[in-house]
Amino acid sequence: MQDLPNLILVGPMGAGKSTIGRLLAAELSREFFDSDHEIQSRCGADIPWIFDVEGEDGFRQREVQMIEELTRLDAVVIATGGGAVLREENRRRLRERGTVVYLFTTVEQQLKRVAKDRNRPLLQRPDREATLREMFELRDPLYRATADVVVRTDRRSPRAVVNEIVRRIQRLVDPLQAKA
Repeated sequence: MQDLPNLILVGPMGAGKSTIGRLLAAELSREFFDSDHEIQSRCGADIPWIFDVEGEDGFRQREVQMIEELTRLDAVVIATGGGAVLREENRRRLRERGTVVYLFTTVEQQLKRVAKDRNRPLLQRPDREATLREMFELRDPLYRATADVVVRTDRRSPRAVVNEIVRRIQRLVDPLQAKA
């Protein structure tokens, strides 16, 4: 599947973008990039620190620059941050420069997956569930509008999700391929 464009994973925190992205890249013999990790690496600081010092807007501007840079690469797998779709310029770049896969997960599953995670600045509020529900209401339509493919991740192993992504992407490339 080397004729395939970049594969870009979008979805909320806790959907498995980083884990699935690494496995998908290995499966396809591609390089993997996580936009949040790349931002942290460049800044020499973690995301909560960037949010504290620069605010969410400062972080989002760094994210725009990182997505611009990563989507210019060829034949890579990219995991974006959960809020990357909030900016129209990001959504446009993602759609134009790759095949976008929305890793869908429910708020209930997100709560389980991020329960002990203190590295999520937007979740440092008293009612995490209400925060996640608000973010879902705002972001789900943006993920769907940006994505070429939607894949559910709830109660599924990362390997099963990767296998489904590969099958579905192959059909996008070659619609006549036998259904698996």
